[in-house]
Amino acid sequence: MRICLLVLPLAAMASPALGQAKPAPAEGIVVPQALSDPATAERLSRMMQSLSQAFLNMPVGAIEAAAQGRPVTTADRNRTLREVGRRDDPNFEHNLQRDLSGSSGMMQATMKAFVAALPGMMKGMSEAGRELDKAVENMPRPNYPKR
Repeated sequence: MRICLLVLPLAAMASPALGQAKPAPAEGIVVPQALSDPATAERLSRMMQSLSQAFLNMPVGAIEAAAQGRPVTTADRNRTLREVGRRDDPNFEHNLQRDLSGSSGMMQATMKAFVAALPGMMKGMSEAGRELDKAVENMPRPNYPKR
């Protein structure tokens, strides 16, 4: 569960940032400096600590009641992810913050692996795009005369 709490905010933050990058040809891909900068990983780690607090305040009691197949009560509506986490581990919040504060090194390693894989990913996407273009060219046209 801790991994989910770590990965979900990271995915939400990374998607818009990656979506704004200008596409480059696979042969001459330029990786932004920010992706390989350790300071970026440190900033992301601090941001995730702040985001985790908001995430822990998310109400989840109604979802839990629906999963158990029972009607939602007032207590369910007020139950948050923080309370659910504390149910199994009284030190849940402390452990989560400790794990997040130590995540900078893991983020640096993840970013380094992503930067190394990016040229291959872009090449594969470029090849897939060319194959899709070929497939579209070979599709029958709806206005083509029938014989």
